[in-house]
Amino acid sequence: MNSLMYLALFFSVIISGTSVLFLNISKKNLKLILSFSGSFLFAISVLHLIPDIYASTTENIGLFILLGFFAQILFEFFSEGIEHGHIHTHKHANHTFPLQMMIGLSVHSFLEGMPLANTNNDSHQSLLIGIILHNIPIAIALMTMLLHSNTSKQMALTMLLIFALITPLGTFTSYLIGENLIGNFSAYFDQLMAFVVGIFLHISTTILFESSENHRFNLIKFIVILLGASVAFIGH
Repeated sequence: MNSLMYLALFFSVIISGTSVLFLNISKKNLKLILSFSGSFLFAISVLHLIPDIYASTTENIGLFILLGFFAQILFEFFSEGIEHGHIHTHKHANHTFPLQMMIGLSVHSFLEGMPLANTNNDSHQSLLIGIILHNIPIAIALMTMLLHSNTSKQMALTMLLIFALITPLGTFTSYLIGENLIGNFSAYFDQLMAFVVGIFLHISTTILFESSENHRFNLIKFIVILLGASVAFIGH
């Protein structure tokens, strides 16, 4: 197991989430971060992940991409779309903790981490960077939502810690399954990767579609989107 991978997944969430306590990250800046991460996710899916998936011998692999895409719609029913920056503070202003949101977000993040257990995959590094960049704006949105919803700072930090552990937990669980319970190791990870790519396609296209407010062209966001895709292409 790669301990640096687990540390990177964990501390990227902790650092970005706690930055809300010290920095004033505006809604506009959060959308720029989201635009970069969404563009990067879409680009690595097209340039790295999908070609590798279809190069495999696993049958009906496209079905798992579809399953992941539509499963994300279900996850967002619970998570309220916080994966792509939606912050619904008004729903939690009565001091009740948004448990439903945390459950949806946790399932999403757990599943995303599972393919990372296959460190021999050619797309492993791209997937790892994509998940880290994806989790950074989520952590910022999560802390912002909790703090603006009258949740105590201690509870907000506790939930951030739990969220930081979920993706590494998904990776470790998948590692145990792959090592001990699965006979066809290759097909197992091909199907997992395809499912996560489906999630990525839903998340990234939603972010990119929402990046232009009222269908108006925004030069800065367009440049950020191109930058995210360019970084993914350079690493191709």
